[in-house]
Amino acid sequence: MPRATTGRIHHKRRAKVLKFVKGFKGARSILFRTAKDARRRALQNSYKDRRRKKRDMRSLWIVRINAAARIHGISYSRLINGMKNADIQINRKMLAELAVTDLNAISALVEKIQEKAA
Repeated sequence: MPRATTGRIHHKRRAKVLKFVKGFKGARSILFRTAKDARRRALQNSYKDRRRKKRDMRSLWIVRINAAARIHGISYSRLINGMKNADIQINRKMLAELAVTDLNAISALVEKIQEKAA
């Protein structure tokens, strides 16, 4: 006996998948079989990239902190090590925010670190 492909449940499942892939290019948004694969890959990539986003943001913060630190004549690694030794606990996200908005705060931080080191 052949499979029923005209039923309500089958149609709803197909409509749900095609609604998800609306806006995809070419056959990926029209043909059901191709759309299923495109949807599966899209969901896989979105899961993977939610985790990758965290890595990318940390990298961005480090780049910003390094740029601000070098303006004040110190490298990123020396800044972080100096903060650790001076018992200053500011996370990288907040340091990056300071680097973008308030360079005076970074200069004060560098001075404090150099004070402690001397």
